[in-house]
Amino acid sequence: MDSVPTLVTIAQYRDLPEALLAKGTLESTGISCYLANENIVRLDWLLANSVGGIRLQVRHEDAGLATEVLRSGIPAVFFTEKGELYLQPSCPECDSLDVSYRNQNRRLTFLAWLLLRFPLPFPRKYGWTCRCCGHEWRGDQDAA
Repeated sequence: MDSVPTLVTIAQYRDLPEALLAKGTLESTGISCYLANENIVRLDWLLANSVGGIRLQVRHEDAGLATEVLRSGIPAVFFTEKGELYLQPSCPECDSLDVSYRNQNRRLTFLAWLLLRFPLPFPRKYGWTCRCCGHEWRGDQDAA
């Protein structure tokens, strides 16, 4: 008889997209993993805190490698599915790869949605933001 593998929780997430990205990262390296409480949070995300969040679990023997893979960070260069080389954008101030692109005025859109129950179109604010140092720059500038 096959024995049931012993699972170890290596990370906990409040939000489902973040948990799915971590799971995809591990699966892309060949590490089998599971998300505990995933369906509970899918049904009602307000329950995430009460159930301890979404738990990323791996086999006990894979825990060290899985933790190392998750801590390795964002790759600076990788190949796309088409085989093309992709260079990650980085912050011109601190060279961090933890950047995000913003193409809308989120605060005004959210405020309109809260007050009026539907979003209003506001002039878009394009640009990049570094999550490490907070530096903001336009997309037409060179992101190193």
